[in-house]
Amino acid sequence: MVAPQLAAIFTKLQTLSTSDHSSVVSMNIFVALLCACIVIGHLLEENRWMNESITALIIGLFTGVIILLISGGKSSHLLVFSEDLFFIYLLPPIIFNAGFQVKKKQFFRNFMTITLFGAVGTLISCTVISLGVINFFKEMDIGSLDIGDFLAIGAMFAATDSVCTLQVLSQDETPLLYSLVFGESVVNDATSVVLFNAIQSFDLTNSDPKIILEFIGNFLYLFLASTVLGVVVGLVSAYIIKTLYFGRHSTDREFALMMLMAYLSYIMAELFYLSGILTVFFCGIVMSHYTWHNVTESSRVTTKHAFATLSFVAETFIFLYVGMDALDIEKWKFVNDSPGTSVAVSAVLLGLVMAGRAAFVFPLSFLSNLAKKSASEKISFREQFIIWWAGLMRGAVSMALAYNQFTRAGHTEVRGNAIMITSTISVVLFSTMVFGLMTKPLIRLVLPHPKATTSMLSDQSTPKSLEAPFLGSAQDSFDDSFVGVHRPGSIRALLTTPTHTVHYYWRKFDNAFMRPMFGGRGFVPFVPGSPTERSEHNQPQWQ
Repeated sequence: MVAPQLAAIFTKLQTLSTSDHSSVVSMNIFVALLCACIVIGHLLEENRWMNESITALIIGLFTGVIILLISGGKSSHLLVFSEDLFFIYLLPPIIFNAGFQVKKKQFFRNFMTITLFGAVGTLISCTVISLGVINFFKEMDIGSLDIGDFLAIGAMFAATDSVCTLQVLSQDETPLLYSLVFGESVVNDATSVVLFNAIQSFDLTNSDPKIILEFIGNFLYLFLASTVLGVVVGLVSAYIIKTLYFGRHSTDREFALMMLMAYLSYIMAELFYLSGILTVFFCGIVMSHYTWHNVTESSRVTTKHAFATLSFVAETFIFLYVGMDALDIEKWKFVNDSPGTSVAVSAVLLGLVMAGRAAFVFPLSFLSNLAKKSASEKISFREQFIIWWAGLMRGAVSMALAYNQFTRAGHTEVRGNAIMITSTISVVLFSTMVFGLMTKPLIRLVLPHPKATTSMLSDQSTPKSLEAPFLGSAQDSFDDSFVGVHRPGSIRALLTTPTHTVHYYWRKFDNAFMRPMFGGRGFVPFVPGSPTERSEHNQPQWQ
């Protein structure tokens, strides 16, 4: 009796050992591919067509083909696409770094336009895509989809690819375009995820007006609550580091606290069913305005490069991951009998994405221009075209939402769901490869002489950012966003120059209440060996 049991246990342990070894082999290959992406991306740095995201996507596709051939057509990937892996581990460092290193001068100067594009524009795009799929899909044989599925498809494809946008636009060459497109893409991603979650949480088969009002109220609550949570966590981190001043004993502790609290903001948002994307983005902005100035100079350098590096590796991982998963044989076998249907669905979705984006970019740009007095601040038609084009790329957010809606644990046995997954993959690949490849040359063609703008400091995670002494001026603050703002004299000033007027009163409030409590540039408490003491010695060099 004992011998068979021992044999069974030994066999089970041997199977587990083999499984563990297979996982180690997969991770080894994947890490090697990440290294290859970095090396090849570096070699193609000056290429006017390629960027690192497209390079990683192509390498992922080629690797998927090789694995497919080796496995005899059984599998094409080393890892199964997991929305949890994407949303919990890969997306947070990318979005946080975007908020942490965004040029606040440009971002908040165009904040109303960014919010208009990112929130209102996403709703318009979602509506256009949803109405389109309701009308077109009825004529196609793709299985039974209900109103919730159609609205979810609208939210899925309204989400632009903020990761690829970061790499095809330059913050220094085209600061206005970068600010608008990138800022919009972050708010857009957050809005799309909030909208998607709101759609899933309501029974939309009932057309009761009360349900619609509850849906709108829930959407606004998620949007505002997520923003407030990110701001609160950022302020708490600033207060703790300013009050306790960890750098007196260990710079590792203050850096670790910043990193963990940034991640905590995202996890807390997910815990309370809020938008982690919006939360961690605004947490990054608040940390760069307050917390970053409260740490030691060495920690400033460390955080700047560590957050950028984590973001870069996560971006490369995502595109490599998506490239390999695109050839997943399990999902494609369901459309073997009707490849024309899959192609037609993909074409319809791509056309609706383009129409949905055009439906808000040009009208909202027109409205935005009406509110701007200076011709230099208005968005020209050529810039509107680039904004429309650069936002056509769809990426991992769309794929993750599609997997959430149409699969269970990454698998599906329903033909209609498989068609939606394969069509999403096709749209992501086509938009990233075609629109992404053509964006850089198109910008040079349409905007051959971008407006020269004095930048505070490049946000690229390269040693060039160390040209300023210890990154003393690396993080431009809200205080610098509008140099030379005069005191508004009346309500008329608020109506004619609302952004400048709001900034004036924000700056007074910030200097009087926020910075004395939470720290920030010029308000760090004097502690022997602290950044304040060292900055007093270096101050003449910076002025």
